[in-house]
This record gives sequence, C-alpha cells and structure tokens, in this order.
Amino acid sequence: MSTDPATDPATLDLGPQARILARLADGVRDDRLGDPTPCPDLAVRNLLGHLTYLAVAFRDAARKDLSPTTDTSPGSSVPDIGPGWREDLAKALSEVADAWREPDAWTGMTRAGGIDLPGAVAGAVVADELVIHGWDLARATGQEYAPDEAALRAAYGLLAGAAEESERDEGMFGPVVAVPADAPLLERTVGLSGRDPGWSRTA
Repeated sequence: MSTDPATDPATLDLGPQARILARLADGVRDDRLGDPTPCPDLAVRNLLGHLTYLAVAFRDAARKDLSPTTDTSPGSSVPDIGPGWREDLAKALSEVADAWREPDAWTGMTRAGGIDLPGAVAGAVVADELVIHGWDLARATGQEYAPDEAALRAAYGLLAGAAEESERDEGMFGPVVAVPADAPLLERTVGLSGRDPGWSRTA
C-alpha cells in the first residue's frame, strides 16, 4: 500500500505542516500586524484571523460536525484577530491536525466554506491552505519558510489538477502565474495558487 499522499491522501499527516505554521505565527512581531501580505486586501492580522477560522472550519469538516463553521464562506467577511490570537491559532492548528489523523475524516462527504465535497478532497484542500498561507505569512513577515514535503506535494497535486481541468489558464484560486518548469516545487505550487513567487513586502 502506497504511503504517498498524492495517491493515498489518507496517509497524509498534517501535523508537521501545522507545527511549521504555528512557529511562523509565533514569530510575527506585533508591529508587523498591519503589514501587507500576498493575499489581496488582507494585512498580516487578517491573514492570521483567516488561518484561525479555516483551521477551526476544517477541524469540524474532518469530524463531519457540520455547523456555521463549515457553512460560512471565508470571503463573507474580513477576518481579524483577538487579544489571545497566538494561543487561539496554535490550539486550532493542533486540533485540525489531530482531526485529520482519523481515517473517517477522509471518507464520505463533508462540507467546508459552504461547499459539499468528498472528505479526501477536503483533506487536500486544508493541506493546500496550510502550505500556501504559510508562504504568505513568511513572505509578509520576512521569515524563512520550508514547508513539510508531504503537505507540499499534496497541495501541488490539488492545484495542478484544478489547473488541468480548467478550460482557461485558471487555477482553483484565480489565474495561474507562470513559473519555469524547473523551478523548485514550492515556487511552482505558489504560482498555481495565483500568486507571484517573487512577491516582496518591500516591492
């Protein structure tokens, strides 16, 4: 039986990527919360709020606990953080990783962002969210970033598949940014997400 998340996604452990993201968040200085990010219209504080929201939503999606957390579109409002955001985000990231370690999370149907989808697809989506938003946060706050390799491969597979299925050069989250075929996998994945891998907060 293969253990490659690209062919057997239920073997994917989101824990390593969740811990990487938690370390990045812990490294954010308070004076950087208003800085821009690669996400249009989202400052660092809004990106952190979005990460907390999506971790909770995909935790509940894994548990098949369908409720307002899984029914609400993430674009329905601009997310923000509260006074205890560091602890809140760390807790949510730990919980979402734990929830997706359960085999049942990857089977049947669930819901996220108000969209019904297979559990295996939802698991790949949360891997992509954690990988790409980790890159967003690292770039916005000037931190080094090396995502978990298994989560990165899962994110690339999801985004590449979405781009191949599109009639136009559109990815899952918008127009694909062209990246050389021999570029590192992270850069190719970022490009498929509709972001410019060369984005800089000082540009």
